[in-house]
Amino acid sequence: MKSAYKSMLLAVAAGLFCAGSVQCADKYMIDADHSSVGFSIKHLGISKVNGKFKEFSGTIMVDEKNLAACSVEVEIKTASVDTANEKRDTHLKAADFFDAEKNPLITFKGTKVKKTKSGYTVSGAFSLHGVTKEINIPFTIVKGSDPWGKTRVGIEGALTINRQDYGIKWNKVMDNGGVLISNDVKIELAVEAVKE
Repeated sequence: MKSAYKSMLLAVAAGLFCAGSVQCADKYMIDADHSSVGFSIKHLGISKVNGKFKEFSGTIMVDEKNLAACSVEVEIKTASVDTANEKRDTHLKAADFFDAEKNPLITFKGTKVKKTKSGYTVSGAFSLHGVTKEINIPFTIVKGSDPWGKTRVGIEGALTINRQDYGIKWNKVMDNGGVLISNDVKIELAVEAVKE
C-alpha cells in the first residue's frame, strides 16, 4: 500500500514538473508586418528569381533555459505568393506548382530545438503541395523590447529544399540542354514576433 501511494505521489510530482516546464516557455505571436518569408530559384541557370508570401501567421514558444519546451507553428497561404509578376504568380498558384486551390497552406511544426555553434536548429514537419517531410532549419535569435514595453524576438533562418521532393516537377528543357528553372529552392526567413 505504501509502495503504491509513493508511486502515485511520484507520478503526480512528475506531472507537475512537466507541466511547469511547458508553462515556463513564453508564447510569441509572429508580427507579419515586420517579417518576411521569401524564396529564390535559379532561372536558366544564370540568374535567380525572388519571391515572397504576403500572408502568413504563427506562434513561437521560447524558453532559453529549457530547449525541450521550445516549439514553432507556422501557416503560409500559398495563394499569397508574390514574385512581382502577375502572369508568373498565376502560374505558381496553378496545378503545375503550388496548386493553391487544393493545397491552400504551407505549414511547419517544429518541435525539436538544438543549440549549435552558430545559433540553433529547429527540426519538424514541413508540409508543401500535400507532401510532409522532416526538415531542419538553422536559425539565430535576438531578444529585445519595443517602445511600447513589449518583448520581441527577431529570428533569421535559411534552408534549401528540392521542389521535386514535394511533387512540384514542372519544367522546360531548353535548346542547349539546360532547364528553365532549378529544382533547388532557397527559403529565407526574417521573422519578428511579440510576446503575448
